[in-house]
Amino acid sequence: MIRRLGDAPKAGIRYTMRPGVYAILPHKGGLLVTHQTEPEPEWQLPGGGIDPGESPLQALHREVFEETGWHIARPRRLGAFRRFVYMPEYDLWAEKLCMIYVARPVLPHGPPTEPDHTPMVMDVQEAALILGNEGDRMFVNQWAGLT
Repeated sequence: MIRRLGDAPKAGIRYTMRPGVYAILPHKGGLLVTHQTEPEPEWQLPGGGIDPGESPLQALHREVFEETGWHIARPRRLGAFRRFVYMPEYDLWAEKLCMIYVARPVLPHGPPTEPDHTPMVMDVQEAALILGNEGDRMFVNQWAGLT
């Protein structure tokens, strides 16, 4: 069973399953994260939804590149969690299945291609406190040995 983090599902709402991949990216003693300004400002692990016909690893490489402008190497899956959320950018109630990887950012290719995303290297302990969802914070804490 995959652990649920965050709010419980709301009665009477039909949720759409939305699998996604997210990366812990150690870089220069910190973590490469992204700040998304829309629909609401939030610090995030780079990543996102898996498109139809795409494997989780293909999606991970694509999403990290779109949100940070970096290519990654040696992704390794750490685990997964689920959360039930409303996604205003899609007008969708989603059961997000979030698969978390650790990978090495190896080559920047320019700015993110995803609108409203700004990459930044942040202190690991700071990231473990301010990432926008409980699951991302939990995995960063576990990976870094902070818990």
